[in-house]
Amino acid sequence: MNSSIAFPLLLTLLAGLATGIGSAIAFFAHRTNVRFLSFSLGLSAGVMIYVSFVELFAESQALLSAQWGATAGVSATVACFFGGILLIGVIDRLVPSFENPHEMHSVEEMNRRPHDRKLMRMGLMTALVIGIHNFPEGIATFMSAIDNPTLGIAIAAAIAIHNIPEGIAVSVPIYYATGSRRKAFLLSLSSGLAEPIGALLAYAVLLPFLSPTLLGCLFGFVAGIMVFISLDELLPAAEEYGEHHISIYGVVTGMALMAVSLIVFS
Repeated sequence: MNSSIAFPLLLTLLAGLATGIGSAIAFFAHRTNVRFLSFSLGLSAGVMIYVSFVELFAESQALLSAQWGATAGVSATVACFFGGILLIGVIDRLVPSFENPHEMHSVEEMNRRPHDRKLMRMGLMTALVIGIHNFPEGIATFMSAIDNPTLGIAIAAAIAIHNIPEGIAVSVPIYYATGSRRKAFLLSLSSGLAEPIGALLAYAVLLPFLSPTLLGCLFGFVAGIMVFISLDELLPAAEEYGEHHISIYGVVTGMALMAVSLIVFS
């Protein structure tokens, strides 16, 4: 496989498998460090929001304007941006509220008595739903890394941080249901595999037809997906885990780190 393709695929795989980190934290940590988790989730949101508006949206606008002219290019970028929001929003709406993976879980819950079989369906559905959510994220990471490896690394890192609490969300109910740490870990890990599958789909379907127009549309689309994820998942989760100000400090830090890295590595 071409090394220029292998690296984006590897980034996407590592980001997806971060759900396993969340599962391991649930099993081996004695308590949840809520302040650190809140800051980290805020940082991830800051990275995604900054990248979406400063890099991806701007790049989409530049590419599409060069192909279609200024007015049509801006209009197409805006349409793609909100198209990305619409897609991930529809996916989110199709998730039943009682099985929504956005519900936060803590390490302390692992100390409860397991073998609550009624939660098995909830755990499996949570894993499935997280997989569905992760699918477009895999496309986002892969396509960004194809064009700009530095940008791909930043997006992969932000998505990996955001996948850690999702790993906890899968592990806790499955451990309740089975009493098996191994089953809970493997199912949690597998829920992240949707991201490299999304990358492989992008490689097989989109890459052969890649053009400035398609790349511009994809960048606008990815920007919309990441902004929605930040506002709908990361920031609410950050505030639920910790104090409001800690999550905001994380957001600002994430934006600053992303800004500096784009300047240094541009």
